Amino acid sequence: MKNFLKKLNNIAKDTNIFLANLLSKKNNKSYLALPMKYGVFSGGKRFRSAIIVNTGKIFNIKYDQLIAIGAAVECIHSYSLIHDDLPAMDDDNIRRGKLATHKKFNEFTAILAGNSLLTLAFEILSSKNLKFSSKIKNELIRTLAIYSGSLGLAEGQYSDLTYENKKISKKKIINMQINKTGKLFAFCCESVGIIKELNYKKRNLLKKIGLDIGLLFQITDDLIDFKGDTKIVGKLTKKDARKGKQTLVSLMGYKKTLRYVNNLNKKISSNIKKHGNKSTDLLQSVEFLLHRKF
Repeated sequence: MKNFLKKLNNIAKDTNIFLANLLSKKNNKSYLALPMKYGVFSGGKRFRSAIIVNTGKIFNIKYDQLIAIGAAVECIHSYSLIHDDLPAMDDDNIRRGKLATHKKFNEFTAILAGNSLLTLAFEILSSKNLKFSSKIKNELIRTLAIYSGSLGLAEGQYSDLTYENKKISKKKIINMQINKTGKLFAFCCESVGIIKELNYKKRNLLKKIGLDIGLLFQITDDLIDFKGDTKIVGKLTKKDARKGKQTLVSLMGYKKTLRYVNNLNKKISSNIKKHGNKSTDLLQSVEFLLHRKF
């Protein structure tokens, strides 16, 4: 695992270098560059970028291409967190141990910086520096747009806020979490199938692995909120219960949710192993997500 952690840190470092170089070009051209940097360099582990790189390894895709796609996804993720922290949504003042973007700057700056990171993701995917055919680029952009919008992340966030303090079924909670978190992870795996121009069946298998990884990530996040240490997590814990958030933990309890997560992990691992010896890093990524404390 020590060797894996080194690889994970290297992916995060290279993703950050890519983003830093890109944003440095905007420094003298936009007042939003600074809050964009603040939001995107918030101390995250770059899990999504790691999933892309480690899925891409299975199919021998060039590392620098995977980092670029990872950077695009991290822009989407960071935009969603900036907006998620706003008073109109989850109203959080702290993100990963520091002030949320709207507290560091102000609300309208946070909204615009988030919007700018969202569009930056598609700027990356459409760049001439990303050496894919127009067909592949168009499909990457189309898929990420769908998974980020009203059929994905945005819809999941809407459901999350709408379901507060209501009695919601297990099926609806899982569907909400698949949209909110799973769809972006689905893109992380499916993007590799798009690049390799795999047939629908093979591409869909990658998508399903990503959806399950995203669901695993979200439920683990809920478990951390339930029992985690605020100092380690870098944000207030136990806030889901205070806000009436509908999660599997609130519906089934901690122990049953833990069993659900372990069974989900077995399913994911079984599907990943079907891709052979080159899937080791992806398997370790999932194990890391399962046992993380923040």
